[in-house]
Amino acid sequence: MRTLVKANRHSHPSNLFFDDFFGKDFFNFPAVERKAETTVPAVNVKETENSFVVEAAIPGVKKEDVKVELNENVLTISSETKKEENESNDKYTRREYSYSSFKRSFTIDEDAINTEGIDAKFENGVLAIILPKKEAKAPEQKVKTINVV
Repeated sequence: MRTLVKANRHSHPSNLFFDDFFGKDFFNFPAVERKAETTVPAVNVKETENSFVVEAAIPGVKKEDVKVELNENVLTISSETKKEENESNDKYTRREYSYSSFKRSFTIDEDAINTEGIDAKFENGVLAIILPKKEAKAPEQKVKTINVV
């Protein structure tokens, strides 16, 4: 038999419904007054022959709400969204507000990445940041010829 109520080890089975409904979470009013929810998007980093690609899954976020910055050697992806809904009727007024944000930072190696060529694309809820690799330099000759006198 499956149940939709999470079992509490310390309760008698007949009390499970009441424990879950009237349990400590029900009367925990500060939890009801939660501040803005913050979630961090899942990120994949992959390496190709010519670049590194950082992909962030941010469904439901609009392109204009996404911000990508490079400061020194720190790449930061962030978003901030505010939403307000109002509905009025003769008998009631309903107002709902929501706020969501995230910020994710990555340290990049400026010796390996061409920071001038960084590009970003946003499509179907996925942000892709392309970090082109710098061309590898030929190692400098460390051999020094010393004249014998």
